[in-house]
Amino acid sequence: MATTTDTVLEVCDLRTHFHTDDGLVKAVDGVSFSVRRGETLGLVGESGSGKSVACLSALRLVPTPPAAHPSGVIRFAGKDLLTLPERDLERLRGNRLAMIFQDPLTALNPYLSVGRQLTEVLEVHEGATPAAARRAAIEMLTRVGIPAAGQRIDQYPHQFSGGMRQRVMIAMALLCGPEVLFADEPTTALDVTIQAQILDLIGELQASLGTAVVLVTHDLGVVAGTADRVAVMYAGRIVEEGTTAEVFANPLHPYTQGLLASMPRIDTPSRQRLAAIPGLPPDLGQLPSGCPFHPRCQQAGDRCRQAYPEVVIASPTHRAACWETEAVS
Repeated sequence: MATTTDTVLEVCDLRTHFHTDDGLVKAVDGVSFSVRRGETLGLVGESGSGKSVACLSALRLVPTPPAAHPSGVIRFAGKDLLTLPERDLERLRGNRLAMIFQDPLTALNPYLSVGRQLTEVLEVHEGATPAAARRAAIEMLTRVGIPAAGQRIDQYPHQFSGGMRQRVMIAMALLCGPEVLFADEPTTALDVTIQAQILDLIGELQASLGTAVVLVTHDLGVVAGTADRVAVMYAGRIVEEGTTAEVFANPLHPYTQGLLASMPRIDTPSRQRLAAIPGLPPDLGQLPSGCPFHPRCQQAGDRCRQAYPEVVIASPTHRAACWETEAVS
């Protein structure tokens, strides 16, 4: 974990548990990560691994109850967001901390014009006049690639395509120049051309604003092209973390190895079948004993079935939670 002075967000031992009729669901179970100014951290893993819940928890957007945080510290600007009064937290969310939600089709309010949803951010957080907020919103829509922004600002979400709505979400998140941006699968359900444009846009705006980005995705190809560091999540925990170059060149955890092996490569013979990780992610309400990946792991031994592995440090920036990692490190 980063300890340099440019660390803007630090999450330590965060746990988000849900009390349900079927028992306790440990959606996030002891996650720790940090992100520096101008850096992109990629959170990767299969659906249900806890990536989105970890980000929503960092912004305290998960309702409590049914959720609870039995442990954790989220340090930002010298404060712990988990203990910060709600009024103070509202001043940070949408202002210094922002999020691009996963589904732009439902994240935008269909009853309000796009312009009203954008100008409200500036009026609330920066005290801008309606006229000044409108000018700033038009400028940001232009920056994110909305054509004829001066006319389209008065339209409603249903009048925008999926890619354009995603750009509106990005504009909304970046209006106040946030210090930390959580991007929860910002390219979901978009074609590859629009996907590349949006990723380039986030990178350009990040470079100009110095924003730290936590990029949530299951697409390792996106991570390879955009992230500085990678944290691989499985069953609510981070099982491997390192620089993008380290993780891709020398994946230590069998789960990371499986994810990388399942990616199509341009040099793969056309008739060769892609590798697949056997089985399914575990039920977070009924996790197996030991390492939660062991039922799907071809390298699992008796120790993997009995106890959760300790974190093994392979380098100052590369670590993994796997008993088999000892032989590699």
